[in-house]
Amino acid sequence: MTTCACDNCQFFDNQTKASSSAAEKAGLCRYNPPLPEDGKTSAWPVVAKQDWCGHFAATVERFMPAAAE
Repeated sequence: MTTCACDNCQFFDNQTKASSSAAEKAGLCRYNPPLPEDGKTSAWPVVAKQDWCGHFAATVERFMPAAAE
């Protein structure tokens, strides 16, 4: 059984360095589009590996074949 946590979600990106100080404990959530941080730039939300939200989708789903049309 997969634990519902960002680290196990298909939308979690730990390949991009989210923050130099917390890079080992954090990543980026790629579910929603980037949000403005300071009114000038946009950024993906930084989340901890143990965080969880209602959009969780197990990483395994990413490798399932698409339904035939």
